Amino acid sequence: MPSLEECRTDAVFSPCERYRYTLERIWDEGKPFANFICLNPSTATATKDDPTNRRCRGFAWDWGMGGMITTNVFGWRSTDPKGLKDPEEPVGADNDRWIMEIASRAGVVVVAWGNHARLNSRSRDVARLLLDGGIAATALAVNGSGEPKHPLYLSAELRPQPFDLSALAGL
Repeated sequence: MPSLEECRTDAVFSPCERYRYTLERIWDEGKPFANFICLNPSTATATKDDPTNRRCRGFAWDWGMGGMITTNVFGWRSTDPKGLKDPEEPVGADNDRWIMEIASRAGVVVVAWGNHARLNSRSRDVARLLLDGGIAATALAVNGSGEPKHPLYLSAELRPQPFDLSALAGL
């Protein structure tokens, strides 16, 4: 797996920097990238990684992708999912636009937000957003609740499998 220094990196934040909309790690511009749609951004920036993004970078590398871009169902930056209950608006004004912008260009879209995305029915809203946009979703594994598992502690041997968003979307 390429080091962070070997990647072209970028991140898109809100003007107040409390919301992060994208985190990009590209090591081969000639190949498609993986889009991981996780729960919420933590401490990672364009120049600093966190455990989840290192893990996603490893998955994308193992699958032969040219990079990965992470988006999240919530844009609010917090190291603890409980922190998503603090702000009045945990999603972020531009979050849905960035989810669709990145997903529409990805070679594979991996939904990986875990059970906490049910807060404020957000997983339902994102599932509908992706379905309405014609995005084919995959997941690495599924929780008993039907939500896609978060990637951090999953086996490196897993590969993206088709994931039907319609149940989460309430369809």
